[in-house]
Amino acid sequence: MNRYDKAGPTSFALGTQATFYLLESASKEARKVYISPKQNRDETYGRLVSLCKEKRVPVIENNERIFRDLSGKDNVMVIGEFEKTERALNPKGNHVLLVNPSNAGNLGTILRSLVGFGLSDIALITPCVDPFDPKVVRASMGALFHLRLRRYASFDAYAADAGKRSYYPFMLQAQDFLPEAKQETPYTLIFGNEATGLPESFLGIGHPLKIPQTSLIDSLNLDNAVAIALYEFQKETMR
Repeated sequence: MNRYDKAGPTSFALGTQATFYLLESASKEARKVYISPKQNRDETYGRLVSLCKEKRVPVIENNERIFRDLSGKDNVMVIGEFEKTERALNPKGNHVLLVNPSNAGNLGTILRSLVGFGLSDIALITPCVDPFDPKVVRASMGALFHLRLRRYASFDAYAADAGKRSYYPFMLQAQDFLPEAKQETPYTLIFGNEATGLPESFLGIGHPLKIPQTSLIDSLNLDNAVAIALYEFQKETMR
């Protein structure tokens, strides 16, 4: 069986575009590329095989079973196998820090938002969803391969590694609203678990903020909140 092993050394990028991102941005971690027998031998196929040859990544074209075992969907024609690699964060860069995120789809979407808004560094506090789960990689549309990602056992461990910076925890209990925040770089935007948010202790860290919302909902979904915060903090640099 070709199943993803959380404890194993490799994971899988499901889909053609995600595999292209793997080869283009993280080719040193690429181990194999599987191409379905159902894949048309067209221009995309030619570009993929050529890129694999350039990056010296083996191509396997006769393994239908891996597509059944890993994707279970007829529309996945390419799978990239890669080595799980955590990278040191840039101490001078802006970061997003997620404390105990638990949903693969949310994390994948957040990774894509980071790349979309120009950030390259994300930290996760454990316990958390496996960032190398193929569900995360697919939800990120391959954005994972553009990022430096590292897991930490605690906020203190992250802070000791991150260098001098400004912290902005996002909490419903915060007094100040996001649009009025004084932004100082390098910064870290901090978000909590989807169900519980951040512990109250984060009210004493940095400059806690909240996103304006109506009283008709309890809170925004985590991936939406991160995207809104990223937009607000990055809008000047994205112009």
